[in-house]
Amino acid sequence: MATLPETIGDEIPPTVARDALTVLQPGFVGTEAPEWLLRAVAGGLGSVGLFGRNVAGPRQLARLTAQLRAVRPDLLVAIDEEGGDVTRLDVADGSAWPGNHALGAADDVELTRRVARELGRSLIRCGINHNWAPSADINSDPDNPVIGVRSFGADPALAARHTVAYVEGVQSVGVAATVKHFPGHGDTATDSHLGLPEITVDAATLRAREFEPFRAAIAAGVKSVMSAHIMVPALDPDLPATLSRRILTGVLRDELGFDGVVVTDGIEMGAIAHRWGIARGAVLALAAGADAVCVGGGLADEATVVRLRDAIALAVASGELPAHRLAEAAGRVRALGRWTQEALFRALPEPDTSVGLDAARRALRITRNGDFTPIGDAELVHVVEFSPVANIAVGDQTPWGVGSALAAALDGAGDGRRPRVRIRRLGAADLGAADLDGAALDGADAGAGNTGVGNAAEEAVRRVLADSADRRIVLVVRDVHRYEWMRHAVSRLVAERPDAVVVEMGVPQARPAGALHIATHGAARCCGIAAAEILTGRTLG
Repeated sequence: MATLPETIGDEIPPTVARDALTVLQPGFVGTEAPEWLLRAVAGGLGSVGLFGRNVAGPRQLARLTAQLRAVRPDLLVAIDEEGGDVTRLDVADGSAWPGNHALGAADDVELTRRVARELGRSLIRCGINHNWAPSADINSDPDNPVIGVRSFGADPALAARHTVAYVEGVQSVGVAATVKHFPGHGDTATDSHLGLPEITVDAATLRAREFEPFRAAIAAGVKSVMSAHIMVPALDPDLPATLSRRILTGVLRDELGFDGVVVTDGIEMGAIAHRWGIARGAVLALAAGADAVCVGGGLADEATVVRLRDAIALAVASGELPAHRLAEAAGRVRALGRWTQEALFRALPEPDTSVGLDAARRALRITRNGDFTPIGDAELVHVVEFSPVANIAVGDQTPWGVGSALAAALDGAGDGRRPRVRIRRLGAADLGAADLDGAALDGADAGAGNTGVGNAAEEAVRRVLADSADRRIVLVVRDVHRYEWMRHAVSRLVAERPDAVVVEMGVPQARPAGALHIATHGAARCCGIAAAEILTGRTLG
């Protein structure tokens, strides 16, 4: 098999070129391994990252990973499978596993451990042995645009004990867990996919709050830590954590004692790429103490891999990146591959997905503000799902909500002439607003009295009310506290229909509204099923 193109000349020792390839963790496009990727694996590539675009189902995934391991048996195959809102295995249908916020709401560490173990089994059966999860971030700022329900919660002690349980569950079946995003992404107001966030709290607060879950996970033997692309001036006023030797080596290695694999968040994310570029960013990250450079969420081709390999090798040749630092990083990646290799050949039982639904049920918080009876056998339902733009980590491909679960539950019980469940999805544009809270409404719709919203919003509310005249009404929201357009529409609809049910599938902050308010603490498919069980009075799983 031919190797990748040689572009760096004879002055680079083969061991350096191979190590430079080993520390990359690239993605690719397609549900089969392209030829260039197989050549890279043969040439020393230590790990590969999978995304939703690579997943068509468990059997296809198993064939894909077997194809890769036929070239290199100890290859790390990584994926971002948090469960909950961030899923790659179930990108087409929504996850069978609740996310961190739901597990934190249930607050049963043994349940978290069981969910993580079963999720780990679903990964290892597909040949995936490195999971970029769990998020150990403290949800310090409820308006955080990128963490939210990916966090176990705002309490450091709760987040720490569930992070440990999750790590233990996943690693018990031979999948390397990755706690992220060090030193903590929860108190940020910017999405690092788009820009460079900054945390301005002092070092003492960071050590008492953000560090606690990472400290606990390291003590529990977590195999991998992912760095955050964030500025933390209290630790390093000059460089973001991913590029900071003060943070990755001085704090994570020396102070907290972590000796496993440090993997970067996606190096092509805006926080790094817009200021340093991906090649320079990769070199700086390795020099700072990172061991694996994740790339491929956006840039997923041979040219990117060759470019990064060459930049790393040339940095060694110039003395900018010490050869021993690169060798150390490559050695850690290979050691992790060996640790996971044994588990790939174990016979494991089928994952027990009932554990996920049980956890989703236990995460529900139900508030009764009025009379509510379960949806009867002859009743019609109008489900209105308010959809803000999903952050890039979650993606907008994965379905969410309650409507599909209700439709499945009530299918066939109507009169045969019209569907029992009508589903309408409304976004900011449908209500004449920008997606961000507090942003100005579209000028054409402005000036609707003192309501603070435009005519489009009022018209959307009128349409929903008209379509719901003979139906039960269910309003499904996600982080309603963050969006003025969503708050207005829900308050207007509840005022006109006090019998309405409100299902909050984000981080619950607003005062519970509706005759019945259900907080699911996440938008996974299992969370939607659990909410639908309350609405119908039926067991659905």
